[in-house]
Amino acid sequence: MPHSRKDKRRVAALDRTGLLSARSDETFVSLVGVAADAFGVAIATLSLIDADRQVYFEKVGITVASTERGISFCTRTIESDGTVVILDAAQDPLWRDNPMVIGPPYIRFYAGVPLRIDGQAIGTFCLIDTAPRAAFSDGEHLRLERYAAIAREMLELRAQHANRDSARMRFRHMAETSPDAMIVYDAEGGILHWNGSAERMFGHDAATAARLDVSDLTAGPGARAPWFDDAPGAIRETEIRLRDGATRAVEVSLSRWREGGETIYGAILRDTSQRREREEALHALAHRDALTGLANRPLMRLRLEAMLAAGPVAVLLIDLDGFKDVNDTVGHAAGDEVLKEAAARLLACVRGSDVVARIGGDEFVIALPGCGDPAVGGEVAARIVAAMEEPFPVQERRVRIGASVGIALAPSQAESIDDLLFCADLAVYKAKADGRHRHRLYTPSLRAAVSDRQRFVHEFHRALEQEEFVLHYQPQIRLRDGALVGAEALIRWRHPEHGLLQPGAFLPALLSSRHAVAVNDWVLRKACSQAASWLPAAGPHFRMGVNACATRLHSGEIDAVAMAILAETGLNPENLELEITETVVLAHGSATTAALHALRERGIGIAFDDFGTGYASLSMLEEFPITRLKIDRSFVRKMNDAPDVPVIRAILQLAKGFGLDVVAEGIETEDQLRRLRRKGCAEGQGYFFSPPVDPETFAARFLSGGVTVP
Repeated sequence: MPHSRKDKRRVAALDRTGLLSARSDETFVSLVGVAADAFGVAIATLSLIDADRQVYFEKVGITVASTERGISFCTRTIESDGTVVILDAAQDPLWRDNPMVIGPPYIRFYAGVPLRIDGQAIGTFCLIDTAPRAAFSDGEHLRLERYAAIAREMLELRAQHANRDSARMRFRHMAETSPDAMIVYDAEGGILHWNGSAERMFGHDAATAARLDVSDLTAGPGARAPWFDDAPGAIRETEIRLRDGATRAVEVSLSRWREGGETIYGAILRDTSQRREREEALHALAHRDALTGLANRPLMRLRLEAMLAAGPVAVLLIDLDGFKDVNDTVGHAAGDEVLKEAAARLLACVRGSDVVARIGGDEFVIALPGCGDPAVGGEVAARIVAAMEEPFPVQERRVRIGASVGIALAPSQAESIDDLLFCADLAVYKAKADGRHRHRLYTPSLRAAVSDRQRFVHEFHRALEQEEFVLHYQPQIRLRDGALVGAEALIRWRHPEHGLLQPGAFLPALLSSRHAVAVNDWVLRKACSQAASWLPAAGPHFRMGVNACATRLHSGEIDAVAMAILAETGLNPENLELEITETVVLAHGSATTAALHALRERGIGIAFDDFGTGYASLSMLEEFPITRLKIDRSFVRKMNDAPDVPVIRAILQLAKGFGLDVVAEGIETEDQLRRLRRKGCAEGQGYFFSPPVDPETFAARFLSGGVTVP
């Protein structure tokens, strides 16, 4: 319920807008998406705040539809006079214990602006991130407030539509004071009433109007259609003819009622020319690059998503070579001219059905729908390279740049938008490495080149010394009854500048660095110590899964290191499970084999991670002392589209034949859970139960019991 008389007025104002029952659309989706990209945050929302809920009218980066008002950050924002910024919620005494800080979506940074309609703060436009910030500049304040101003105007337009029906109920009583043109007429079209606004709009006085038929007021064919629509209450756009012969676009809203046994009609006419201009400007802002007029990143993603659902797609990522030199030597104005000309040349290289987008300073993306042929993608890329080699006329001089183009194909090389763009980016990197001014097609071997861009390689020593690495834990659940049976330890990096980094951002570089062994030892020690502390609450059969260090394994040292760490932390060998991958298995030697057998003889479990994704043979299951197979998440995901996934069935049968346990990774839906359970899979992990969480959250959620399973 509202907390005060002031809040009651605010909630009443929100109710009057009708926005709580209105729907969002692509324009709102794009606006929050643009804001998230512009500020580099994970989440952006346009929210409405009623008596006890924060309702996400539109959002990006978060899936829930609403939040309890009592814990929402936006409740504070609507009570303020301006922008509210929280740089690090975890350090703020007011917010550090908030459920949305210590749990999903793990808010660290927040910036929000109240949205006021008719003087009342009905909602907010806000930015949210899972990493804290050191500052939020005056310029960023101004930019956020501009986005909020656009959102407020868009909401006002939507509120006008939502309330149109109720406004018509008092049609005839409102006519004399309404700023809109209002006409009352009979079933034959004869005008019975004509207000002052209609007189001013059409140029006819009331006496003249009484001699007219409503069809005389409409321009073009179908003159009677908008006045006698079969669906009163509908809103139509049409063109009217004025007294001087000019035409004007208007919006017509119809009503009808019975008077004296006759049907009477009412029409409200509103000039839409200014609104159209505003909507077109808003649409362009949300969907188009301001400089080139090309699609921007949010629109490109929307179009690409539709293309991927329809069939094969080729994506070309274009990076202009030498563009920075143009900016540095000729100036940014010249650079803008080059970008506009480059955009025109790109459009000339493709079909009308292809999408051309500018996604960064000098980065462009072209999507070719229906194209799964690398040769076709190569032909388009070759035309682009040739087009960009032609001189660019700029300020009475000619400058030369070029283009490097990366090509990636879906679904043969990637299935998601992010992975497709990542593959194309790797191909661009290859084109530049090969000398620029050329195109390259993505190949799987290019992923190995990512390690060449080891952004953090010189920071690992400090991170280890300063204890910046942390472990998160994902629970492993018995599918039959939801009991907690174990956890997998997963590394994260609390980087002092970049916030909490996921493994994909640094792990490839770390594993190829000289710090890999030290960090792996730290992970094993930390995980064992954590498991030992949890054991009294978790039960004697709780196991901790840790990725085995490949270097320690191949050298044969892993047995001695593991036993020393177990002795140091007090954890029993039976409570530890080391996970090995196919890469480790295929590169094995005698020392690896001996080490694995020694570990197993001491009681340590050996899990085969990502089983079924590569070339591991049945002989390996006989040669190595494996105790558990982990079904890769890619097979579990395929259950969404297939009634049966043969690989899962085969893995479960193999496990049964070899006497091995099985755990399925990546369970995200109730349907996946039920089907795995029916197939005989005993254990699983995934976001359906929980994402990886910090130790405190894990203990609070799972050590007091398991989870409820359907």
